[in-house]
Amino acid sequence: MAMSQAALKVEQAVGHDTNAVTEQDIAGTKAFEQEKYGDPSEKMLALTWQGKNSVKVVECPKPKVVEDRDVILKVTGSTVCGSDLHLLHGSVVQLEKGDILGHEFCGIVDDFGKGVTKFKKGDRVVASFQIACGECMYCQQKLSSQCEKINANTMENAMYGGRTAGMFGYSHFTGGFAGGQAEYARVPYGDVNLLKLPDDVPDEKGLYLSDVLSTSWNCCVDTGIKKGDVVAIWGAGPIGQMCVDYSFSLGASRVIVIDSNWRLDYVQKHYPKAELVDYTKLPKGTSVVSKLKEMVHGGPDVALECVAGEYAKGWAHYFEMLLGVETDTSEIINEQIESVKNYGRVGITGVYVGYTNHFNIGSLMERGVRLIGNGQAPVQLYWEKLLGMIQSGEIEPLKMVTHRVRMEDLDDVYYKFEKKEDGMQKVFVQTRFSAPPCAGSPELSVYKS
Repeated sequence: MAMSQAALKVEQAVGHDTNAVTEQDIAGTKAFEQEKYGDPSEKMLALTWQGKNSVKVVECPKPKVVEDRDVILKVTGSTVCGSDLHLLHGSVVQLEKGDILGHEFCGIVDDFGKGVTKFKKGDRVVASFQIACGECMYCQQKLSSQCEKINANTMENAMYGGRTAGMFGYSHFTGGFAGGQAEYARVPYGDVNLLKLPDDVPDEKGLYLSDVLSTSWNCCVDTGIKKGDVVAIWGAGPIGQMCVDYSFSLGASRVIVIDSNWRLDYVQKHYPKAELVDYTKLPKGTSVVSKLKEMVHGGPDVALECVAGEYAKGWAHYFEMLLGVETDTSEIINEQIESVKNYGRVGITGVYVGYTNHFNIGSLMERGVRLIGNGQAPVQLYWEKLLGMIQSGEIEPLKMVTHRVRMEDLDDVYYKFEKKEDGMQKVFVQTRFSAPPCAGSPELSVYKS
């Protein structure tokens, strides 16, 4: 928490850049208590960051229209993502107490500024997790996650040599925009960052266009899966699961999933064509790398990183991260580089935030391995295509959804999700505005009396 707060103070002292076309740092309860940003006539529930390893559902004023192209949504569905845990743990810097989290949500248009002409009150829509202007060099190519005009954070630009787009509920590092784990949400440039949902796509399916469906698709197509490829996927969470389906649909001949515990049992049940490697049960002297070389001559053609750099497997990286000597472990990426065939491809979709040590650049160079940072997925490049795939039945988002929960229980859900309790994978968070459950939706789980 100290590092996160220090980074925020540095940003505030240095100041934002001048590139943004929308106001920054309207991130949560601190902003919504001000009359300029919040409507005190109606309160809402929202999930807020309270400090490292602490979140809380609070009551605060709902957001109101601030700029002409704003849309205010009544949120009808949100979810918890594995990358939300990086916020919970304080791994992502520049969080402030009271910031509203959540970058995946859908809802009903409740209000909008005079510059919005694409939607009307009552429309059902899903938001992309990134906030784009629709006009810059990247937006013209629909690379919405790299928009140049929404996020003015100076530190991100200095660390990365460029900025990402603004992102909902993902710290002031990405612009400071309040997220959608709430009963209402403000969407800047709403005519760009919302997609209308048709009547035949319920919220329980359309919601996941906001991130997980697009992120996993981007992971597969950006890494370049071809017909006949053997694909190895690190991580059996929702992103990894969708990558299983997508890999086969793109022509993979085999898909191998590496993880541990009941998550592999879940994959075996719902994705029976996938082969499994439980890295915790390998015989002494057998590594993930040697196991994959045993299963596939030369190793897989493609390796997909669907975990993240926060989780150290060995003591060296654990202590280096603890001491701040690195921000991310290189262990999984090294496994992937060493596992794939010569001239194989490695795609990184799990979140990495800074710097890593002990990176096997020698194997990368000598064997011609292609290391591809998939980037934050450009949702708007894909979401119309993926919506059509939901409608046709080619993809079924509900396969990965294990729980339906209440907004008022969301802080408890975070802790259960973090500990992988109750077999929790992907959740659907309902609010007082949600429609009745669709066919196939999990039964409601209640965690507070």
